[in-house]
Amino acid sequence: MTKIWLRVATERDVPLILSFIRELAEYERLSHEVVATEEVLRASLFGERPAAEVVIGDYGGEPAGFALFFHNFSTFLGRPGIHLEDLYVTPGLRGRGVGRAMLAYLARLAKERGCGRLEWSVLDWNEPAIKLYKSIGATPMDDWTTYRVTGEALEGLADEG
Repeated sequence: MTKIWLRVATERDVPLILSFIRELAEYERLSHEVVATEEVLRASLFGERPAAEVVIGDYGGEPAGFALFFHNFSTFLGRPGIHLEDLYVTPGLRGRGVGRAMLAYLARLAKERGCGRLEWSVLDWNEPAIKLYKSIGATPMDDWTTYRVTGEALEGLADEG
């Protein structure tokens, strides 16, 4: 049986993380939105004030995917949570338990850190991911809609007095 290993990413993993991000964007049909660079990731993930954390999944000694996450906070629970921004497993290694292992790792981490929940978003057409998420007991939050301000809208809002 091939072994799945999980490890906390280090600064030397930045090129690998960026390559996984680009592969994920291609899968999600969003390659045109990737503007991240190694320098930006290095500063954001390993700089003075890290904004997120990354776990790397290895399958049989081969890098298989990553999970990038950060803390959020629930005012209703009065406790922090973990938001999984991206979970990606390379196409040739899907279905072998790597994604599930990374989700289990994040659940343990959330428990160790006193978090009240682990949450993420998924594209509504991503049936393989949805199937995995349902298999671990995750439930969709159908009554919530995500809003985003970016680009010119973000700049305009920031410039308001």
